[in-house]
Amino acid sequence: MKTALVTGASIGIGAAFAQALAKRGHNLILVARSQDKLEQLAQQLQQDYQVETEVIPQDLTQSNAPQTLFDMVTAKGIQVDLLINNAGFGDYGAFAESSLSKQLEMIQLNISTLTALTYLFLNPMRDRAAGGIINIASIAGFQPLPYMSVYAATKAFVLSFTEALWAENKDSGVTITCVCPGPTETEFFKAANFPSSATESVSNSASPEAVVDMALKALEAKQANVVTGGLPNQLIVNLPRFFPRETLVSAVAKQFAPKNN
Repeated sequence: MKTALVTGASIGIGAAFAQALAKRGHNLILVARSQDKLEQLAQQLQQDYQVETEVIPQDLTQSNAPQTLFDMVTAKGIQVDLLINNAGFGDYGAFAESSLSKQLEMIQLNISTLTALTYLFLNPMRDRAAGGIINIASIAGFQPLPYMSVYAATKAFVLSFTEALWAENKDSGVTITCVCPGPTETEFFKAANFPSSATESVSNSASPEAVVDMALKALEAKQANVVTGGLPNQLIVNLPRFFPRETLVSAVAKQFAPKNN
């Protein structure tokens, strides 16, 4: 029976991945900060699907967290066949008025932790000539996003990084796929402090289950990336092909700028 490790597994897309993979018969390693939520999810999945679950509470914004997590999994003698790098967060607001520590924490989690975990678990997969990695980016990774500048930049990194690794590992037996969701029915916007005036311009939210279904199908098809959410999101990610960059980023800035009451 294969084992999948899911970061950010306590809620949203991460929990949906855990549910879908347990249904497919995967044993699970569930990682997030909230031990209570993880244990509740683990118990439910064990009861519903008779799979084995390991709960590892871990704050992945800490620089030593990836190595600590890898060492814990190795010490338990668990072989990770599928890595889901889902943990991440965003923050709304003008960069100059934002908390620098929060922006650096975002870079640590969205980029550094994802990169380190990919490196650590990729090499054993390559040794076995088998395995899979799914990195969660965003449609925000296809263009600059004023008022979420650092978040969009981190997701641009994830997209570029993952597609490059897909090409490097095509003949290694390891499949690496980047998933780019659009607006999704999670707590993302609340956690990112999105004001209601900005969320009014966000529509066509997909369910976490729909995102996960497309992600797993893309991995099975050995795709470099997949944009979830249907035609509206396909149009959004292709806009940079048809408009000057300054024109596009100016339009996005007007759309997402804080509205005066």
